[in-house]
Amino acid sequence: MNSGISIITIAVVLVSLAVIVYVARKIMAQSKLNKAEKDIQRKIEDSSKKAKTILSKAENEANEWISNAKKNFSVEIQAKREDFNQLENRLMQKEKHLDERETHMSEKDVTLSQELERVKSVKQKHDDVLKKLLKILEEAANLSREEARKVLLDNVERECRQRAGTMIKEIESQAKKVANQKAKEIITDAIQRTAMDHVVPSTTSVVQLPDDDMKGRIIGREGRNIRSFEAQTGVDVIIDDTPGAVVLSAFDPIRREISKMALQALVEDGRIHPTRIEEMVNKCREELQGIIRQRGEEVVEKLGIELHPKIKELLGKLHYRTSYGQNMLTHAVETARIAANMAELLGVNINLAIRGGLLHDIGKAVDFEQKGSHTDLGEEICRRYGESEEVINCIMAHHEDEEPETIEAVIVTVADAISSVRPGARKESLDLYIKRLEKLENLAHSFEGIDKAYAIQAGREIRVIVKPDEIDDPSAHKLAFDIAQKIEAELDYPGEVRVSIIRETRAVATAR
Repeated sequence: MNSGISIITIAVVLVSLAVIVYVARKIMAQSKLNKAEKDIQRKIEDSSKKAKTILSKAENEANEWISNAKKNFSVEIQAKREDFNQLENRLMQKEKHLDERETHMSEKDVTLSQELERVKSVKQKHDDVLKKLLKILEEAANLSREEARKVLLDNVERECRQRAGTMIKEIESQAKKVANQKAKEIITDAIQRTAMDHVVPSTTSVVQLPDDDMKGRIIGREGRNIRSFEAQTGVDVIIDDTPGAVVLSAFDPIRREISKMALQALVEDGRIHPTRIEEMVNKCREELQGIIRQRGEEVVEKLGIELHPKIKELLGKLHYRTSYGQNMLTHAVETARIAANMAELLGVNINLAIRGGLLHDIGKAVDFEQKGSHTDLGEEICRRYGESEEVINCIMAHHEDEEPETIEAVIVTVADAISSVRPGARKESLDLYIKRLEKLENLAHSFEGIDKAYAIQAGREIRVIVKPDEIDDPSAHKLAFDIAQKIEAELDYPGEVRVSIIRETRAVATAR
């Protein structure tokens, strides 16, 4: 019984404590809530005060800015109004001036119309007087108007011809004083800078033998060795009575060089039979191909330019190509160097001058294999391997297949002529030499008033003796100019040709 009461008492106590704790917590929570509400209210009030302060400051600043903007706008409006007033005044003055000018022009138009009518009247009177004078003149001169015009034109033509001859003489004399001196300086300096031997290299086709017994070994039993050699190389082997030598004949210089190398190697080796001949020819062909590439690369490296590998190979082939006995690779290098020196002196594109000079005869590397002129073949090669139009124009212009479009093209033409006509550069057959002189003399005789013509100094000068009763002194200068122009247009020649006109007056009397 007592224990049951105790448990109930304890329970009541615990419940009371729980109620007390709950009430205490609620009171504390309410107290915190009240405190928080007060803090929030205080912060709201503070924020409201700050917002009012900021708003008031912003309103003051806005009012101040609006006030300043109104003042500036008023000033600007006033300035614009003054500008417009000034502009309006100027326009009114111009309008007034234009009105005055229009009135003045109207007065001038009236005056001009009156003057025009007066001029027409005077012109009509002048024409009438002129017709009367012409009629009187025709009656006095006993010539019709057309006949008088013809006489006048003939006199004018004769006088113009004389003046033209005199002017040509003066212009040529003046131009030669400056141009000849400058050209001599440039060409002389270019030649002096280009130190080249005056020796004409030529590709020989003769192979020296140690003894005449070697000729029999070359021929072989029943000629099998020589037939095999000719079939492998594509050349003709000429074995005659010449002691200790065999002649190789072929139009293709590359084949001729391969056969020469192979025959020399076979003679040194001593073993000559068809199988050995085939091996040696193939070996020499490969060796020569390497030599050709090496020569082309050496030339390009010396000149300091870069070219397509195929063009380098074609340059190497030029070493075995000759023209009038002149080695074409040596000629190409010499032309490039002369062109470079002249381009440097004239202040133009040196690289273009070198490329044009080096490649101007590149078509000769294949002209024995393909049809066409060496200039057309050179153009085709350069286009195929990416050379510029300026370089192609240098190639085409050096034989006048095209007009030169650049100064460098003219330089290459001059450098080519310098290289080909210098002493010892080329050799020419007697027949071609005589024919060239005959063409030169016949061309001079094609003009009227020519008595005699003589080609002298190996075709470097043509002396023309004219008939004095048909050609006067002023006309002689024009005749020299016309002959020179015709020589340039119709003849091919190295260097330049001087035209000298000789006119003399002879008085003959007989004493009896």
